[in-house]
Amino acid sequence: MARMELGTILGSQFEPAVQAGGADALFELGMLYATGLDVDVDLVTAHKWFNLSAARGNVSARDYRVELAGEMTSDQIAEAQRQAREWLQSH
Repeated sequence: MARMELGTILGSQFEPAVQAGGADALFELGMLYATGLDVDVDLVTAHKWFNLSAARGNVSARDYRVELAGEMTSDQIAEAQRQAREWLQSH
């Protein structure tokens, strides 16, 4: 699903940076899902992208991830973390 979203939402210019795991590209993807810009708001998906971006050194992503976690259930956070691990395994 994420691959389709990347292609349709972000366009071909942004997709390579996300696929390569660029911290800023991952952060921007998190912002899209956190704010609902061009996509439905999805806190689990936003948390996943912020988590991946933070792991690559983006301090803002870390802060947003913490803020989002305050609005999520423990099950939602666990799902976001599972999705992040899954993404890491395939990239």
